[in-house]
Amino acid sequence: MWREIWNTYWKRLIGVAAGLLAAIVYLAFGFWDMMFVALLVFLGYWFGKQKELSDGPVIPWQRIWYALLERFRPYR
Repeated sequence: MWREIWNTYWKRLIGVAAGLLAAIVYLAFGFWDMMFVALLVFLGYWFGKQKELSDGPVIPWQRIWYALLERFRPYR
């Protein structure tokens, strides 16, 4: 059963694990902002899910870079 879950959702699980690791590090230095911990776990899950659903990068840096170049081209 665990092997099937891992084979199906391994990218989401890695994302959640990364979020939990970041949350534990954050908790070691501060306890009161628990909403920040929930945000880290959610972001880890979301990035893992996005990576699972697409083969490309989660953040399309090249597309963002070209959009910025086109936006500021008249100012060169």
